[in-house]
Amino acid sequence: MGLTTWLIVASEKRELAGILKRVPGSRPFEWPEAAFAREVMHGQDRWWLVVSGPGPRMVARVLTEPRGATGLASVGFCGALDPALGIGDIVVTGEHLRRVSGACVQRRSLCLDRVAVTAAEKRELRQSTGAAVIEMESAAVAAKAREWGLPFRAVRSVSDTAWEDMPLDFNRYRDEDGGFSRSAIVRAALLQPIRIPGLMRLNRNCRRAAESLGEFLANCEL
Repeated sequence: MGLTTWLIVASEKRELAGILKRVPGSRPFEWPEAAFAREVMHGQDRWWLVVSGPGPRMVARVLTEPRGATGLASVGFCGALDPALGIGDIVVTGEHLRRVSGACVQRRSLCLDRVAVTAAEKRELRQSTGAAVIEMESAAVAAKAREWGLPFRAVRSVSDTAWEDMPLDFNRYRDEDGGFSRSAIVRAALLQPIRIPGLMRLNRNCRRAAESLGEFLANCEL
């Protein structure tokens, strides 16, 4: 079997932190449209790790052509809609992985170009769609895989549970391309100090989710 090159798309660099920590030998990789790109070898596979930014518009801007990739994967964080899911739980959607070593669930993901902000909104989305998690990019990556005739995988790690509200309505702090303005989020937090503990908790949860994602992917085959 020849070398499989997986183009693995995350929305932000910190979603890849756990992978880069556990899969050694990463090196800079040229993908001009990406905010960050690294190449690693994982077993018999080559992984091209690229950061697109959040949402379908930014995915489309980065994924203009396969450039030799023979598979596409969407990885990163997700919000739980299923109350049974906890921080760091791994949810696989799309096609089954070739080999799994570690706990995960195969569930359906809801892809929307917005953040589900409140527990009430998550509950409504769960009831209306039956999806287990919500995120913003995998549908756009899957569409590119179909267009290019490539296999597709999606692996997500829960960063906020179905029971909790987001500390801010992050949808209010997006730019014209759909990216989140970190400076606007910081200003909003400084103007509402009561939100800061919630933002700190979310940041801790994201670190846990990144570690869990890295541990899982380092021990599986896409």
